[in-house]
Amino acid sequence: MPTYSWKGKNRMGKMQEGSVAAENKEAVIALLRRQQIMVSAVTEKGKELAVPKFGGGVSQKEIAIFTRQFSVMIDAGLPLVQCLEILGSQQKNRAFQKVLFQVRQDVESGSTLADSLRKHQKVFNSLFCNMIAAGESGGILDTILQRLAAYIEKAVKLKAAVRSAMIYPVAVITIAVGVVVIILWKVIPTFAMLFQGLGATLPLPTRITIAVSNFLGRFMPLLVLAGGAVAFFMNRYYKTYKGRRQIDQFVLRLPVLGDLMRKIAVARFCRTLGTLIQSGVPILEGLEITARTAGNAIVEDAIMATRKSIEEGKTIAGPLEETGVFPSMVVQMISVGEQTGALDAMLSKIADFYEDEVDEAVENLMALLEPVMILFLGIMIGGIVISMYMPMFSLLGKIA
Repeated sequence: MPTYSWKGKNRMGKMQEGSVAAENKEAVIALLRRQQIMVSAVTEKGKELAVPKFGGGVSQKEIAIFTRQFSVMIDAGLPLVQCLEILGSQQKNRAFQKVLFQVRQDVESGSTLADSLRKHQKVFNSLFCNMIAAGESGGILDTILQRLAAYIEKAVKLKAAVRSAMIYPVAVITIAVGVVVIILWKVIPTFAMLFQGLGATLPLPTRITIAVSNFLGRFMPLLVLAGGAVAFFMNRYYKTYKGRRQIDQFVLRLPVLGDLMRKIAVARFCRTLGTLIQSGVPILEGLEITARTAGNAIVEDAIMATRKSIEEGKTIAGPLEETGVFPSMVVQMISVGEQTGALDAMLSKIADFYEDEVDEAVENLMALLEPVMILFLGIMIGGIVISMYMPMFSLLGKIA
């Protein structure tokens, strides 16, 4: 629940200000009117005009460590406020430390841990807060924290696998393109002037290389601006409803990368939903949270369509199969889990299987990309070098 800062005059005409947690601005105004306060301004905290702060974010790894330490302290019987005080004081990340101290203060004032965490949505997402709420209501906060820690650690590992799969080819291609551009832009013009001075007849590959070099020399600033403009508009288009779905659909249809992204989506879906159900979160609420953390618009739409079908009285497996996004093996295993009443355990098993599949797919992708990258570099740079030496061979033949 967001927190709002407010300013207004009481019935005595005296200006007052404060903060209150509420669903929206209208709820804040209604609450203050009941207290006979004439509201002049209401602003959601965190959305005021402020100087940007760099390096103030909290990583998932930091949250995983915090959750693991929190679970150990709660399991050892330490009071909640004392746990938050200790964990906050030992944080090196000042932004995270400030958040934990604010949570401790709210808990000390009588708020539940879940409600205190909900005030910091940028650090603790809805999945985290809902699981904490389930743990508090069921009296199993230590167990929930252990499950959360395990979930976040696995999510961090999965994210690292995706990053390693993406960074290597992007880095190699970027370096290769950069080297080729520098050679064409700065080195080739020197050879072109040399050949022009010698009056040599240039073969076709050399003429093509020099023509590309001249093109880069003339239009390099325009090409850089065009590239920046394309990236900017693609980013803007991806933020639209239609754009995100078209791009995510395209990614899922790619030959090798698409299969990897589908496995990642399935692993994330099963791990998230399984953890939520195991922690006592209702299935409809769990599906809504899982959809928001899917990471792919097509998968998100499929999960929300399944949620709507469940509201109408259907099972999970049937609607999932109708979406065509999830593999048949996953649907069949979920169906078995529903029939046996062990859906959470079955989802965890599917998640384990697909996380292993992701690890194997990343290794295979690396093994496939390495020779492709070497071949690409060899053809690009080798082709340029050979095209520049061909006229020299011709001149040496005439001299001989």
